[in-house]
Amino acid sequence: MVKIKRNQIHDISDEDSFIEVYCEEVEDTPSTPWPGSKGDCQPTDDASGQETQLESLLKDLGLEHHFTEKLSLGTVLQIEERTITDEPAKCNSDLPWYILRKLMMVNVTARNMKCTSECESTCEAASGNAKLKVDGLFDSLHSGDVINPLDIITALFLCSDGFVRQEMALKMSMCQFSVPLLLPNCDTKQCTLMLWAMRDIVKKYRPQSLSESKGFIEDRIVVSELPMISFVRLGECSLSKSETLNQLLSNSQQYHDTFIHRNMECGDSSRRISNGLAEVTWYLPCGNKNMDIFSEPVAVANLRGDIASFERQFSFLCQTSAAVFVFFDNLDSECELLINQHHKAQIFLVGNHQRQSFSKDALTRLARKLGLTNSNILLKAKHMNDADFIKHLRKTVSNVVYSAKMKMGIEQMANIAHELGILVDEDCAECQTAKKNADAITAEIQDNLKYKEAQLPLQGQIWKELTLLEKEEFRLRKVGSENIEKYKSDLQIQKIKLREKQNSCDMSNAMTCFINAISSPGIERRYFLKWLRMNLDNLSREKLSGLRELYKKKCENSENKEEIKEIDRQLSNSSLGTEHFFREMGQIYEASLSLPETDPSRQQLQHLPKLCAEMLLDGFPLELVDGDASNIPLRWVSDVLSQLNDLVSPKSKILVVTVLGVQSTGKSTLLNTMFGVQFAVSSGRCTRGAFMLLIRINEDVKKELNCDFMVIIDTEGLKSPELAQLDNSHEHDNELATFVVGLSDITIINIAMENSTEMKDILQIVVHAFLRMKEVGKKPKCQFVHQNVSDVSAHDKNLRDRKLLLQQLNEMTQAAAKMEKKEENKSFTDVMEYSPDTGNWYIPGLWNGNPPMAPVNAGYSEAVYELKKNIIQILGRCESSANNIMEFTEWMKSLWNAVKHENFIFSFRNSLVADAYMRLCTEFNKWEWEFKKEMYTWATKAETRISNFGTVAVKSELSDMKELLTLLKSEACTELTKWETKILGNLKQYFEQTEGHVYLVEGYKEEFASSAKILRREMESSVYNQLTAAADIRQGMTELDRTKKNHTKELEGRVRQLIEECRGEKVQMTDKELDKEFDKMWKSMVNELSFPQQKATNVFTNVDHYLRDNLSWKGSRVCQLLSQQRLKDCGLMPFKYTVEGICNQLKNKLSKLFIKDHVMASQNMADSIIDACTQFVTEKMERKNNYHDTYIQEILHMIDERLQNSQSVKIDIEFEVSLKQHICGVVARQFQKMHEDFIHANDPYRCLNRNKEKFRADFKDVFHERDQCQKKAEEFTNYCLRPAVKDFVNRSLGPDITGEMLTRFQFSTRMFFQYSVLLDLLSKDDFENYKSYICSYEDHVKKWTHKQIVEHFSKGDKVFEFEDRHVLSSISSINDAINKAKTEKSGNVKTFVEDVCQEFGDKLVISQDALGAFMLRNNADQEQFAYWLTECVKDMAQALREKFKKTNIQMKLKNLHVKPQNELFTQVIGCGQQCPFCKAPCDAGASKHGEHFAKLHWPRGLVQVKCDATQKLVGLGKFWRYGREKLVIDICSSLVNSDMRFRCDATKGEWHPYKNYREIFPDWIIQSDVSLEASDYWKYVLAKFNKEFAKAYNAEPADIPETWKTITRKQAEASLKESF
Repeated sequence: MVKIKRNQIHDISDEDSFIEVYCEEVEDTPSTPWPGSKGDCQPTDDASGQETQLESLLKDLGLEHHFTEKLSLGTVLQIEERTITDEPAKCNSDLPWYILRKLMMVNVTARNMKCTSECESTCEAASGNAKLKVDGLFDSLHSGDVINPLDIITALFLCSDGFVRQEMALKMSMCQFSVPLLLPNCDTKQCTLMLWAMRDIVKKYRPQSLSESKGFIEDRIVVSELPMISFVRLGECSLSKSETLNQLLSNSQQYHDTFIHRNMECGDSSRRISNGLAEVTWYLPCGNKNMDIFSEPVAVANLRGDIASFERQFSFLCQTSAAVFVFFDNLDSECELLINQHHKAQIFLVGNHQRQSFSKDALTRLARKLGLTNSNILLKAKHMNDADFIKHLRKTVSNVVYSAKMKMGIEQMANIAHELGILVDEDCAECQTAKKNADAITAEIQDNLKYKEAQLPLQGQIWKELTLLEKEEFRLRKVGSENIEKYKSDLQIQKIKLREKQNSCDMSNAMTCFINAISSPGIERRYFLKWLRMNLDNLSREKLSGLRELYKKKCENSENKEEIKEIDRQLSNSSLGTEHFFREMGQIYEASLSLPETDPSRQQLQHLPKLCAEMLLDGFPLELVDGDASNIPLRWVSDVLSQLNDLVSPKSKILVVTVLGVQSTGKSTLLNTMFGVQFAVSSGRCTRGAFMLLIRINEDVKKELNCDFMVIIDTEGLKSPELAQLDNSHEHDNELATFVVGLSDITIINIAMENSTEMKDILQIVVHAFLRMKEVGKKPKCQFVHQNVSDVSAHDKNLRDRKLLLQQLNEMTQAAAKMEKKEENKSFTDVMEYSPDTGNWYIPGLWNGNPPMAPVNAGYSEAVYELKKNIIQILGRCESSANNIMEFTEWMKSLWNAVKHENFIFSFRNSLVADAYMRLCTEFNKWEWEFKKEMYTWATKAETRISNFGTVAVKSELSDMKELLTLLKSEACTELTKWETKILGNLKQYFEQTEGHVYLVEGYKEEFASSAKILRREMESSVYNQLTAAADIRQGMTELDRTKKNHTKELEGRVRQLIEECRGEKVQMTDKELDKEFDKMWKSMVNELSFPQQKATNVFTNVDHYLRDNLSWKGSRVCQLLSQQRLKDCGLMPFKYTVEGICNQLKNKLSKLFIKDHVMASQNMADSIIDACTQFVTEKMERKNNYHDTYIQEILHMIDERLQNSQSVKIDIEFEVSLKQHICGVVARQFQKMHEDFIHANDPYRCLNRNKEKFRADFKDVFHERDQCQKKAEEFTNYCLRPAVKDFVNRSLGPDITGEMLTRFQFSTRMFFQYSVLLDLLSKDDFENYKSYICSYEDHVKKWTHKQIVEHFSKGDKVFEFEDRHVLSSISSINDAINKAKTEKSGNVKTFVEDVCQEFGDKLVISQDALGAFMLRNNADQEQFAYWLTECVKDMAQALREKFKKTNIQMKLKNLHVKPQNELFTQVIGCGQQCPFCKAPCDAGASKHGEHFAKLHWPRGLVQVKCDATQKLVGLGKFWRYGREKLVIDICSSLVNSDMRFRCDATKGEWHPYKNYREIFPDWIIQSDVSLEASDYWKYVLAKFNKEFAKAYNAEPADIPETWKTITRKQAEASLKESF
């Protein structure tokens, strides 16, 4: 056992642990590792063999795998459970990740860590539960399981790649932690100079020499030539070297643990691998004499362990330091180590005179050998306290620093390291090759501006001009008096020329080098980009520091506008970073896309987007918005993201976090702290534009967030109000804010509390952006961050501020809503979910003290960490699903295109929204058709019951038709309610799902709910009318049926009597004699029977009554007009609209210019209504039913609905009355004929005579007593069942055909229908087809629909399958009825047939005439009859199937009750509205929607617009154009963005700005084209058939712009796809 000297226990230094002292007599090496070890870094035995100290520690820390497979930044920065949890480390393997997480968030508590197991054991001990065990107290003085923080930091550096090391060093430096200078590997006894790791550390300080001028020095620390003071230990030392250094570097106001020492948490644990570690920190003055410890900058190095064990490190420090301070307790008089060193450094000996072991003689001898003076020896005397000792030490160091001639940058130290055999981390081949490549580029840079012009020419003036042209294409601010489409065509030509100019530039040397370098393998590429960024930052820092200082001075006085503007321009133009090279690469790529696809130059550049995508995955940012040009190279960014999608697919879901705020308020720092990333924050330049970074989401968090990556977007600062007057910066800010808010799932609004004016300005911009997003269906979340608020009670104290903020937000909302013409938004909470209590975060200042020596404030890091956790929770609770990368890309393109318009909301068109809307329409159409189909089926059964009412086919207890009708209406109401509820339930369920981006179309929810309710009302009206008409017609037949029944009864009696008479003669009579007797009896009976004359109703009277009733509320003028002409005289000639009425109203001459157009529009509308009414009547007549008054009511309702929907034609009373009179005259005439035909067909006399021969045959059969079973079975089958089954099939087939067609793409939604029709037109490319579509839209699409049905069902047996199903269903019902009737054993065929008929009373309509004739004198045997009936039914089924198979689809369609072509037309025609300017049909999905829109507007020349009724404002005067009979090329989607005006009936002939068209047509949204190529379809049509259209419209051909003439059919088809 080793004895411990008493006095040794009191003086244990920070790094010389208790164990070291304990073991000092056992081992020569002072730093014995942990208990159980075999010495410093020696192998230890374990069950599996030899294990080194390093391996053992790495295993404890769970890092053994990373020693070979180094930790990468992607792994360190990924979001995982342990990065967003507050749970402390539970085991040693958690500790490295705990430190990394805290370090990446620049948290100064990163090194304070301990496992909870140790904490718990301490707590248990403290709780007093344990009994007194004094031995245990000694045992627990030190736990062998506790790991020293230095070991963990060393292990992390050993297990990380160069980029993680660099990031760790940077964050440690920000926390004012010491950074590894020489990193040891205790297994190999080798150490490495951490030059690369420190490359990214930039320090800013003010030496005393610059304090007067307020200047400062900013430089990379590795190139700064500073004196270095090193502190080492020789042998044992009771003074705590590291704690002494911390006191030395800390001023009296604030102590900071720069170096880890034994009194820190876990600092007293023995070091296992970190001995031999040399750390470095820097003291940098701020220029204030009262605060600065040293007036000049100095580097301070600290070597861990005894220099006797680490001679190489000591030698290195001696050759690189200005002075080396050697701490000792006992000195060997020889001290060869100190004497033999070839040191350039001064040696200072630091001893503790208070130690008993201190030897004055040994010190004297050594000092003489080393030639030291008293000033080189510092002793802590017995009377001296720590403060005095530190003061003395500080003075000594100050003198050294002041007089130091030895100044060396860390970069220069690499040479000494090489001489000493020390490795340098930069020496790897990849790093050196990358450095060489980066230096080759930056060596050429003398003047940033000139370099950019020469080497990066494409992003300069050409790109800015392209940007202006792109925005002008959308905004049309300078169109003047030119024709818009021609102006846009000219702009496109200018763009093409600029692209040609770009393509004419050869690729510069710089860009060739750059592209070659980034094409190198991954690790080398990453090194290259880092080197290039650092080199460029160094250059920019030199250039821009002076400009920025000047800028600040000028900004203090807002009168220096021009000077500020000039400096701002210089700042923008002089900055040079890696983003400029990527920007150039993007321009090279975009320019190449204007070349032919086969061009070698284009093909050589196709790989560029993939390179950029790989760099995104490596953690480098991608520039989304070019801050200099205020534009996005859309194709470049889209292709990069597309390549990224390919690289990560299928794991491509992303969530987006964005920060917005005023310039220089720490937005980038906030993101860097929150996510550990490295957006540029150097003072060399501020962020310009917007950059995105990609962070992986680990599997354990994916479940919560449902995404694979998080995209972080950093933006340039929104300018302060003082600078807003300089240029269009406010517009730029609005664009940027709208864009990034639109991309975000959550937006952090960074507010600086100091400036309320500034705050108000940013709030206005941000609220505007949020309002725009709400209106286009995006629902971003937001969090307001108030920085520099450090009080712990800030949240409560700022309640008043939060209320004020909300008040300001509400004011801004109202202002923005007014600007966007969305004034229903009264408060910020109308725009988005926001709570002042949970939506605000107060974050203290970044620095804890005064920079440059201030560490990052722990409160800042913790507050940012809480914000990060909250953001992830909000994203986890998000109702909407994450976008995938391609959806994000689409959204980005749509946002930017809409941003380029002045009117964002009405210009926004996005494929994600369109897809979501399409899916909703498709689903709703399915539900709607399901509802309709069920109601058709129900109504068919109900109608069958009515038709069979009062006959043997109904088992009804009801005796009155009114009761049946009431019952059926009640059942209908129940059925309708059930289906309405089902649709509304489906709709609710649909919007509750998270997939499919349903949140984007939530604004349409009410429209579709309203459509469902309207559908129910329409179906209710239709079904009730159908039932009422059927019931009234059936009721009208009751008397006739009774008469027919009596006639049959009388006939039966007479036939019976005749048979008896004939048999009584007992003479065998021939058929001729029987015929004679039968004719005699028939004549006698017909003369005796009464045949009541059916009186025809005067349909004209009824129609006239309903017409007058319909118009009665329109005033006395109607009565005058109706009395001018009898209804019988109306409709005899084709309808022609005259202008007398309108001429009387239009008094001013200006309005009369529009009479011709008005007449044409009115006539077209009248023709359309007449066609619809004619079709309705034709369908009713085909059924050969009786007339009913509901028919005319439906026709009048149809006319009213169409007249109400007319926007383009102003309806005057004369027009309405004359049109209704004409239609009513025509339909009354047709209905009168239909009614008379029905009476004629159902005349009892004719019905009786019709069956005379059948009765004669039955009479003969009975007389001769022939077996009638087979004959009667055939008769019943052919005359009763067969027509009923055919009728059933015709009633059921219509919905089947419709349902089948609705499953096809063309008819699935309104928009797909439009797309298919237009694509079909293009495929035929025939003028007459286009003209038909344009001039007779409804008629054209009806014919097209009919043709599609015929084409679809002419192929294959689908329609036969439907028919077969219904035939088999009917046969099954008949057979079931026969089998059931057999069981009744009535013995009577008549009763048997009645029993059979009763079983399908709601399915098949049995003809009463045929049934009556069949029943006459039927003597068939029931059993035999049943047998033959079954056989006949089988034959009938086969015969019907064969007939159906042979009948073509056209014939089938004619016989159907529900016409598929009409149903499809109703389903896809939508509301039937057309654009008020170009007549393009509305594409909105729900049948009843609040606003109409068309995907594709037409050039107005296509719709006979000849005289250009358009006015343009030019300067102060007016320029008028009208009266030229020439087709115009204007497209309304362009006009609504221009300053042009229009006039029409709706404006009463007054000029009105197109921009404000919604004041006249509030129900229409005329969206801008999704792209400038979107309207190519109709441009192609007009350009190709210009002369034909002109001839058809009797006008001169249009002046076609040059670019229209170059549009190919392929491009026209592509534009169609893009639009839909």
